Amino acid sequence: MKKALSYVFSGILSAILGAGIMYAVILYVPFNKENEKEVTNKVIRDVTVTDSGISEGIENVYDSVVVVENYQKSKLASIGSGFIYSNEGYIMTNHHVIDNASEIKVLLMNGDTLDATLIGSDEYADIAVIQIDKEYATNIAKIGSSEKTKLGDTVFTIGSPMSSEYYGTVTRGILSGKNRMVEVSVNSSSNDWIMNVMQTDAAINPGNSGGPLCNVNGEVIGINSMKIVQSEIEGIGFAIPIEDAMDYANKIVNKVEIKRAYLGISMADISTPSYYLIKEGINLDSSITSGVIVLESTTDGPSAIAGIQKGDVITKIGDVEVSNVAKLRYYLYKHEPNETVDITVIRGKETKVFKVTLGESK
Repeated sequence: MKKALSYVFSGILSAILGAGIMYAVILYVPFNKENEKEVTNKVIRDVTVTDSGISEGIENVYDSVVVVENYQKSKLASIGSGFIYSNEGYIMTNHHVIDNASEIKVLLMNGDTLDATLIGSDEYADIAVIQIDKEYATNIAKIGSSEKTKLGDTVFTIGSPMSSEYYGTVTRGILSGKNRMVEVSVNSSSNDWIMNVMQTDAAINPGNSGGPLCNVNGEVIGINSMKIVQSEIEGIGFAIPIEDAMDYANKIVNKVEIKRAYLGISMADISTPSYYLIKEGINLDSSITSGVIVLESTTDGPSAIAGIQKGDVITKIGDVEVSNVAKLRYYLYKHEPNETVDITVIRGKETKVFKVTLGESK
């Protein structure tokens, strides 16, 4: 008696790598008792390789990255990073990297040190443009898109953490967040401004500021700007989206004046100690827990003309609630000079709305 035999062969596995795709081929081979002919069913499954090396992407941008040295009174005061983005020799970096510099020098990846000229900067955007002789602009960074990135995408940075001794250091991570609204200090010891940034866990240390945040192809998608530095926090770095950075860089290069709206007040957060407010002659109702205190309304300024007074607490600009100085300034700067906007305040226990025609900051 012939016995019916049925075999399943699954021992043939072929992995073919090419263009980032792995092909898995599985053969299923049964014996047909009646005609003893082999029947082969082939199943092909595509698996995308998502964690490949990024060395080629690094090579694409590496030689465009520079060390930016800030000299004050002929002494090296601080360093940061930057990258060449134009064949005219323009280099993008952070405003705080070159702030108060009397002299700026640039260290190229080949070891050459060059003098650089400050074209201009904006402290609120934290963007600056400097320039070297265009004969040295032989390696130009390719500008990518932050808008096309997705959470979890692999990213990397190139910069000079701590000192120029470590220039050209590469760190890698993922895109951890987009459109983060982070409060920072610009003109005071407390947070007085909000920046819309991208978050990454790629290591960003002092000296990395101004350097590029890149996708795996080596395209610049952001400008490293700051890091939360606290003992209990690790792996949180921030970068300005490249679209925002390029917008400001183009204005700087083209000498377009960056105009911002102006209220004509000095202000403080609601958390300001009561003894200081009393000293200023301001006594707030205990029911007020959020908003911006008007410490002074400049004579003939936009707010004073509209009727806003010292001691008022601003709670809204337009339809947007503002809980502190950083948020008020952020949303104020979304309006244009000479635009009329509703400002909601609490005076004593009464809520009032004033129409303020905004001025232009000097």
